[in-house]
Amino acid sequence: MLLTHKFSYAQGGYYKNTAANNQASAQADIDRLNNIAHSIFLAFPDSAHKIAANALILSEKSNYTFGKGRSFLNLGVIYWSQSYYPVSLFYLRSAINNLPKNKPLYLSDAYKALGRTYADLKEYKFALNNLDTALLLAGDDAGRQAQEYIERAYVYYSLKNYDKALELASYSLKLDERINDERDIAILSGHLGCIYLHKNEYKPALAYEDIAYDMSLKTHNRRLRAYVYLDDAVINNKLGKFKEAINYAQKAISLADSIGVIDAENRAYDALVDSYELKNDLKAALNYRRKYNLIKDSLNTVNKLKTITLVQNYYDLNARMNSVTSMKANDRINQAKIKSQDTLIAILILSLIVLVAISSTTYYLYKQKQLLSNKLQRQHKALSDQKQLIEVQAVNLQTVNGLKDKLLTVIGHDLRTPVANISNIVELFETGYLTTEEVHDLMKDINPVVKGAELTLSNLVEWAGSQIRGRSVESSNVDIFLLGVEMEQTFVHALQMKNLDFTNRAYPGRGVLADENHLKVVLRNLISNAIKFTPHKGHIKLSTIIEKNELIISVEDSGKGMAKEEMDKLFFLNTHFSNSGTSGEKGTGIGLILCKELVELNGGKLKVKSELGKGSVFYFNLPLIKAYA
Repeated sequence: MLLTHKFSYAQGGYYKNTAANNQASAQADIDRLNNIAHSIFLAFPDSAHKIAANALILSEKSNYTFGKGRSFLNLGVIYWSQSYYPVSLFYLRSAINNLPKNKPLYLSDAYKALGRTYADLKEYKFALNNLDTALLLAGDDAGRQAQEYIERAYVYYSLKNYDKALELASYSLKLDERINDERDIAILSGHLGCIYLHKNEYKPALAYEDIAYDMSLKTHNRRLRAYVYLDDAVINNKLGKFKEAINYAQKAISLADSIGVIDAENRAYDALVDSYELKNDLKAALNYRRKYNLIKDSLNTVNKLKTITLVQNYYDLNARMNSVTSMKANDRINQAKIKSQDTLIAILILSLIVLVAISSTTYYLYKQKQLLSNKLQRQHKALSDQKQLIEVQAVNLQTVNGLKDKLLTVIGHDLRTPVANISNIVELFETGYLTTEEVHDLMKDINPVVKGAELTLSNLVEWAGSQIRGRSVESSNVDIFLLGVEMEQTFVHALQMKNLDFTNRAYPGRGVLADENHLKVVLRNLISNAIKFTPHKGHIKLSTIIEKNELIISVEDSGKGMAKEEMDKLFFLNTHFSNSGTSGEKGTGIGLILCKELVELNGGKLKVKSELGKGSVFYFNLPLIKAYA
């Protein structure tokens, strides 16, 4: 009753303002209708559909493009909430076509909804592409960033990559808690409960489902509450609490049926039958299976009727819009008569322009003849310069070939040492000269050397591949903070061996435009070098700062540092060198040369600051994603 009253008041206000020819007031009424539809669609989808459809008609009548875009967006998410995904796609694409470019946050909402709909249709590549666009358009809006991350978590959950889904959902929850967005916190809690359910971790699953239930009551999200009941039924089945599972399944069926969420209702019936089968009450299970089949047939019939109604609603809405379009067409015919007179004037002006153009062309051809003569002279000089360049390159090629032979000799020596050490330990252990405890102690001692050899081999493969195939850059939105988390896990053993403190001070969520694999190679080498040259109980810090449109990324250590003459030789093939680490780690020096090459390929510069006895800082710059610039 309250919703009908609000809608009637808004619609009456519109017609009154239209009669008074007050365009601004009409647009305000359309915006109010769209706000109401958006706020109630999760609890009352049918009422929200009527309000959004009327907002669309009013927008068409008043030529309010932004209103049309928002109306299409509301209709798209309403149909998504009722699991009509193909119809939802149509309205969401229409929203993107109508929303103006100067409204990036609403466009972000549309791309986010499009990504979620593709995820529900199991088109995960399209889902991630649209979610990337949504994140770019969201800019610094933390709420929309959080919504994008939660939908991305749903994609990875659907792909059964539960750890990645848990990481993204947890990060989204932090953003929502920062801005106290209760509606999204409720949805996120439900997602986290479902993820833990599929990880078979039932205690945290139940805890998050309880939070989601309480928040669904507070935010009036009946769709979420239906799925919470469903998940609670599944969890209690897993825990052998069949009575509780049956109770939750029945609640899910009742609520899902009342709001038309067919998917939740079907799954709840499956959970109810599972409860009776698991408690070995096969008679009751069979009875409910028969009831479910009868109800399923009924639901299918109802669903078909709803689909017919849905198609009829679409055609009714389209017919109403066509009627408005027809009225506008009559206006355009009258305007066309006026334009025909303007066309005659334009033809006369065009004739004058043609005469001017002919004169200009004659002068242009004369100048071109002079330019052609000058161009031939420049080409002759360029050929001479090219010949000299080829001669210089031939000399450089011989130099690089010599450096290659030297580099392979050094690498062969450094790789031979750890392999020989391991071979000797194995041989002594097999012949009985060493005990298991002694082998364990020796392996701890040579572990840094082996790790250094492993990184050397990785750098050699990367460097050699680049010389054979050439470098290609596949740029994407890369979060340095998340890469820092990955690096800390990669080097956790090496950090523990030296009792080193690693701090990740990178900005979370501030992406750079770069090749993610290249950045992993760069950070892996820089952090490995920091571990190598930092003594026990030292510290290593990864940090970022923003300067203009760039992100400055640095790896700082409290190691032994370098003199200026050593820093001047670091990044050149013909002068590179390598020192032993504080625990005897070996290297070739090729890692820093590779880092310099990869950073420059991605548009940055690698630099170093160091002082003997006071540690080193390696830092480089990369362009920020446009949305953060």
